[in-house]
Amino acid sequence: MDRLRQRADFLAVANGARANTAAFVLQGRRRDDQGPIRVGYTVTKKNGTATERNRIRRRLREVIRRVDAIYMRPHHDYVLVGRRDALTRDLATMLDDLRSALRRLDRPAPKAGNTSAPNPNGMTRP
Repeated sequence: MDRLRQRADFLAVANGARANTAAFVLQGRRRDDQGPIRVGYTVTKKNGTATERNRIRRRLREVIRRVDAIYMRPHHDYVLVGRRDALTRDLATMLDDLRSALRRLDRPAPKAGNTSAPNPNGMTRP
């Protein structure tokens, strides 16, 4: 597993699928190359001081280190956007959250067809 380092890669992943949890937001995107899985971490300044942000980042790295690689898809990039709850959330719970978020990212996207429900008289709403 490699790390994402360039801003363009982070921005590309930000346009992909995402799954929210209490401690982080997981973003994922499939790449067209045959490279390894890459993971990036980001924590914004609104989450606290530099010390707290670094602690959040370290906890996110530990969760990624502990998760089985089988949950992650090959040729994908992932970004974990840390939240303040990552400071106090149990590591085992965060690990379960990550597994769940990875499964949610693998779900196929809903079809872009007609998403409006029919009204009682059988006509569809615009």
